[in-house]
Amino acid sequence: MNAYPSKLVERAVEQLSTLPGIGRKTALRLALHLLSRPKLDTHTFAHALTEMRDGIIYCRQCHNISDTELCSICASPSRDTSTICVVQHVGDVLAIENTGQYRGVYHVLGGVISPIDGIGPEELLIDELIERVRSGTVKEVILALGTTMEGDTTNFFLYRRLQDFSIKVSVIARGIAIGDEIEYTDEVTLGRSILTRTDFDQSIRF
Repeated sequence: MNAYPSKLVERAVEQLSTLPGIGRKTALRLALHLLSRPKLDTHTFAHALTEMRDGIIYCRQCHNISDTELCSICASPSRDTSTICVVQHVGDVLAIENTGQYRGVYHVLGGVISPIDGIGPEELLIDELIERVRSGTVKEVILALGTTMEGDTTNFFLYRRLQDFSIKVSVIARGIAIGDEIEYTDEVTLGRSILTRTDFDQSIRF
């Protein structure tokens, strides 16, 4: 068991180590770094995190994180609202935006279908997507989910739900390795996958 000279430091390390990719040694280094900074800097850091957690809301249209009811992407007059890119998480939106290759809008599902984890279609924001398509202004839906079994299952489920509409349903090109998550794919590969997307029905292999 680790011995800390202060219970306050120990509590800070415990909290920091809950972050993804942060072990206890790294958490201790971060805690000591924050302790070595001027108090105002540490208070500003902590306040920024609290303000983010309390102030962030989700866009009423695409469910991306936002400071306002409608996110900056959905509210932008320069975006092509007839094209919706469907992603799993908010991090995927940020990853695709960083490529600079996409000018449409998004729809964040909030996950993928995964029966083993108890996640079915009803736990995702699928009905909300269908309502957006039903509005009649959408011409293409791009399925940009991870190339995992769960991602492919969700892609196929969405494709079946969207078949009744007169729209194009495409899927990002398989420049992304099987099993990869969108959020962690390099920008060049991800950008090319968006640009070279194909019709979903052509991607199905029986």
